[in-house]
Amino acid sequence: MNPDWQPVSDEWYEIVRCSYQIVWHTRSVPSIDRLSPLLDRFRVRTRVFHTGPLCGVTTFAAQPGRGFLHVLRRGEMEVTYQGPGGRMEHRAIDRPSLLFYPRPLEHAFHNAPTADSDFACATLDFDGGETHPLVRTLPPVIVLPLADVDSLGPSLDLLFAEIDNVSCGRRVLADRLFEVVLIHLFRWLLDHTDELALPAGLLPGLADERIARTLLAVHESPGRPWTLATMAHEASMSRSAFAARFKAAVGQAPAEYVTGWRLTIAQDRLRAGASVARTATELGYANPPAFSRAFTRELGRSPRAWLAATE
Repeated sequence: MNPDWQPVSDEWYEIVRCSYQIVWHTRSVPSIDRLSPLLDRFRVRTRVFHTGPLCGVTTFAAQPGRGFLHVLRRGEMEVTYQGPGGRMEHRAIDRPSLLFYPRPLEHAFHNAPTADSDFACATLDFDGGETHPLVRTLPPVIVLPLADVDSLGPSLDLLFAEIDNVSCGRRVLADRLFEVVLIHLFRWLLDHTDELALPAGLLPGLADERIARTLLAVHESPGRPWTLATMAHEASMSRSAFAARFKAAVGQAPAEYVTGWRLTIAQDRLRAGASVARTATELGYANPPAFSRAFTRELGRSPRAWLAATE
């Protein structure tokens, strides 16, 4: 034995052990994908319906489950839409911008009759309509100057290159590229929730690394017997700290969010033809009556009455 060797103290051993755990955790935990589980379950379909200049006044009607994504590449315009309380809102757009209407909202573009204006416009059809998780907590309209959204540059370049190129499959490819632009937009929104001052909701929750881990677990396994303790464990937080942080970010208590998410899934499955009994079992309810009571309490109708009203 080396005569210079000295036993390592318990305190030193504990410091080394904790340091190793921190380094191992940092290296082994991958970056989490906060969007794919949502967009896989609740798809968004984009369809280009206009490219080129717009002249005069163009009105875009509100239709159930439909949003709009407009890209102003060149030109200026005034946008009008009905705001809270029925008041008509006016907004001047004087630079290349992206205009995102996540929910049905009638709006109009007022353009000078000039060929210099250049647009690309797409409809967005959300699975679940206004119950789409990423849609229902967003403001009615988001306007972003393209210069402020650097990450959208490459996908917009591809989109406009395809729009300007009259080739076979142009329309189909442009539809797909608009979907790419939308996903990049969601990414950007996740990274800038504070700057946009978004109200509490799903996107601010997903922007919080710890809360996001719990949200993803709930999204992927809605039928698990979720409790405050199990949800806090996913976030590696105490129950009290987690409950307060979750409510501040998402705007709901954890149990309320789980119920809302389960019923969002339930509506999607019932529309797809799943039975009430099967839906209740898959979403963690003890029996169909317990599921029906929760559904009726939240949505005001029994599952079968709700389904009949939506057909």
